Amino acid sequence: MKKALVTGITGQDGSYLVELLLNEGYEVHGLWRRGSTRNPPLVHPMPSNVVLHYTDMTDSVGLTRTILKVKPDEVYHLAAQSDVKVSFDDPVYTVDANALGTVRLLEALRITDCGAHVYFAATSEMFGRSKSPQNETTPFHPESPYAASKLFSYWMMRNYRDSYGMFAANGILFNHESPRRGLNFVTRKITNGIAEVTAGRKEYLELGNLNAQRDWGYAPEYVKAMWLMLQQPKPDDFVIATGETHMVREFVTSAFRYVDIDIRWEGANENEVGVDAKGKTLVKVDARFFRPTDVHVLCGDASKARRILGWKSEVTFEQLVEIMMKAELNRTA
Repeated sequence: MKKALVTGITGQDGSYLVELLLNEGYEVHGLWRRGSTRNPPLVHPMPSNVVLHYTDMTDSVGLTRTILKVKPDEVYHLAAQSDVKVSFDDPVYTVDANALGTVRLLEALRITDCGAHVYFAATSEMFGRSKSPQNETTPFHPESPYAASKLFSYWMMRNYRDSYGMFAANGILFNHESPRRGLNFVTRKITNGIAEVTAGRKEYLELGNLNAQRDWGYAPEYVKAMWLMLQQPKPDDFVIATGETHMVREFVTSAFRYVDIDIRWEGANENEVGVDAKGKTLVKVDARFFRPTDVHVLCGDASKARRILGWKSEVTFEQLVEIMMKAELNRTA
């Protein structure tokens, strides 16, 4: 039986990856970050047959000890401070957890010489303002501490691959969403906010940059790509994306349409609002949610993944919105 070790196991991707690995017959281990409680909030209930180890990405000794104990065949490194806005507020912690955390993990794997295949969750944010569509040869131009920390990790993965012969693969995943997304991410903020508005618990939804364009896919499909990368005969780097972009404004409009509300947009920039057929304001723009620097367009070209991994996205943008809204309404009913 193969053994897999997953960092960031309590997040959206970790939860879906655990389900995939268990279905594939793996023995699954996960890193559980130390904190004031041994029962931190989960995006989804943890299966009882997952073995948890208490350590985090700032603890080199704990990482090495865990790898020696587990002796994993595959390592999926998903753990990160993944909120772009927070990375501007706390860049030092972001770099420590993300960039140096990856080096600590790579060193632990090198020192223990366990021979594991390791996957790193890179991000489309590394491309920043580079011209789209972006693929594996597109120049990087990170526009946030989060993106810069991920880019450092991306290059360290390649360095350990080239220097030490490690099976180290980078997945450059574009935005991928689901009902398990954290409330600090805009898609879930939208669906949750609309559910609260329709239930009468909130008057309107407050958002930041409505013009930002993202390539949004469905998270369960994206974790399948992670797994496929570690099943290849040699390590490589892959962009995982749908190849389509939609504005935040489009996501809001589509999500409101699911609850039979047609949104009309009025004004511009910070003064833009979304109103219903009766003229009631249901969406406002709040400058507090703007980033110091923002990435306006991210669109991925996943042709390499289609060619080598046999992977492609299946869930459409409208289907993704429907999946998230349906789950949100059931949750808040």
